[in-house]
Amino acid sequence: MKKILIAIAVTSTLAITQGCASQIKSEPSTQTQASASTVDDPNNNSNHHAGHETRDITSKENSQQGHSGHDNHGGHGNSQNSKAANAAANLSIDGSLTPKNPVNLVIDVKDKSGKAISNFDISHEELMHLIVVSDDLQFFNHIHPTYKGNGRFEIKTAFPKPGNYTLFTDYKPAGKPQEVSVLKAQVPGQISTVPTQVDTTSSKNIGNTKVNFNLSQPVKADEEVHLVFNLQDAKNNQPIKDLQPYLGELGHLVIVKQSSSLTSSDYIHNHAMKDTPGEVHFMTAFPEPGKYKLWGQFKRNGEILTADFWVNVQ
Repeated sequence: MKKILIAIAVTSTLAITQGCASQIKSEPSTQTQASASTVDDPNNNSNHHAGHETRDITSKENSQQGHSGHDNHGGHGNSQNSKAANAAANLSIDGSLTPKNPVNLVIDVKDKSGKAISNFDISHEELMHLIVVSDDLQFFNHIHPTYKGNGRFEIKTAFPKPGNYTLFTDYKPAGKPQEVSVLKAQVPGQISTVPTQVDTTSSKNIGNTKVNFNLSQPVKADEEVHLVFNLQDAKNNQPIKDLQPYLGELGHLVIVKQSSSLTSSDYIHNHAMKDTPGEVHFMTAFPEPGKYKLWGQFKRNGEILTADFWVNVQ
């Protein structure tokens, strides 16, 4: 099978307040480690992921157990808490990178000296959140690679069409701040030249659920804002009462700024606030003016609902 090596494009650190730092230890990986180059992110000056969950897990074997955890923050951006990156990630792809063809992504996480990081804290029920978006922001996927040990994560996934893709790898080395390493992948083929459509719709039906998106105020750069999602039954427009926790929260929110070249400063991963009956609230701040796409994720009837909206930030 042909192996394609794709180098890391950007790395950045998202600093968060340290909570009860639990660790997961790995056994050495027996796989051959892929080589790739690393380029530091010139824009690692922002923190968009405040809030995390840790669990008491001390070995690879019991990492799959369902220990109950805790959340320290509602989660919102804070550009004042950034620090230099403590880790970086390399990406290699096993298989032919073609549209709709599942391939195995191999992500190796190393420290600043190039040594594999073996121990990670669990953040919102996972060791790594992998956010895959097409650079035109028309495709979105939130997946969770499997930890293989010795700093290596793997997952099989597919890219739907030719074009450039950005992969935000969100993880937390044990006892260290949250990290986001930004990886790049290019799927060969004829790339569409049709301009990205900005849909201003504020209400969408996802299956049997109607998702209404509301802003508490006009959105300005560097100002905290409430983002409110009101979920109703699509059949009768009544508020739903059977929303289930998703990754330990009532909802997750990923925000990416429309940009010609996506970097870590264009990425926000936010978690729902507590105690907001009948609605799901997020609080965040957008770092710069521009157009941002939001993907709100919720769980109902055992299914993950993903609703996307656009916000224009002044």
